[in-house]
Amino acid sequence: MAEEIQYKGYKVADVAKGKADWYMFTDLCKGCGLCMVKCPKKCLKWSKEVGLYQTPCVEPDPELCIGCGTCAMVCPDSAIKVVKK
Repeated sequence: MAEEIQYKGYKVADVAKGKADWYMFTDLCKGCGLCMVKCPKKCLKWSKEVGLYQTPCVEPDPELCIGCGTCAMVCPDSAIKVVKK
């Protein structure tokens, strides 16, 4: 049986007007910023949390984020997860 790996990170609850939760796994984020470039609403900003190489991670503005998951799809390190409710 495969063992589930737990990563450090944080959650931004109730984005997209309460329709999704947004997760950042800081153990995986290298701060490349690709998610910020590809976000259709440009709602991602640098956070105070740091990632794998001590570079800033990102977080969404919960008021602007539409929970589309583009940031998670383009992240080369799978550091972002969007869970729709």
